[in-house]
Formats: sequence, C-alpha cells, structure tokens
Amino acid sequence: MINIRQKIGVFGFLAVFLNLILWIVFGDNGFMELSGLKEKKQLAVRRNETLADENVHLYRIIQRLKHDPAYIESVARNELGMVGKNDLVIVEPQNK
Repeated sequence: MINIRQKIGVFGFLAVFLNLILWIVFGDNGFMELSGLKEKKQLAVRRNETLADENVHLYRIIQRLKHDPAYIESVARNELGMVGKNDLVIVEPQNK
C-alpha cells in the first residue's frame, strides 16, 4: 500500500512534470513561439522570392530602355502619348 509520503512525492513529480510540459509548449522560446517564427520565416521567404522576380523584371525593362530603340519608341508612343516625326495626327473637333 502507498503511504502518504509516496502520494505526495508522486503528486509533486506530476506537478513538476506538468509544469515543465506547459513551459516547453507556452513559455519563452517554446513550441508556440517556434511555430510563429516558422510562419514568419515562410512569409519572409515568399516576399523575398516575389521581390527577386520583380527585380529581374525591372532589370530587363531597364536593359531594353538602354539598348532597344524599338522598345523606347513603343514606350514613348503608348505611355507618353508621343508621335513620330513623320506621323500624321488627326484631331477630331469637339462638339459644344
């Protein structure tokens, strides 16, 4: 039969064990914080990949703007509304 001293010892051990488990899961640098940090890391990795793709795209545009006269003309016409030297511009009269 288990005496009172052994019961207190077992209860004390279980209390310490439970406390240790709770500290491992919820404490500073515990499992919950580790899980949150892994999520933040994945988010940062995805953001870095997106930015790297955007940088490559912008680099290609810069190279074309520096070296491709046809692309420069296309941008000037489509985005800036410019016309070429030999273009004929027809302006419709506005009705009042």
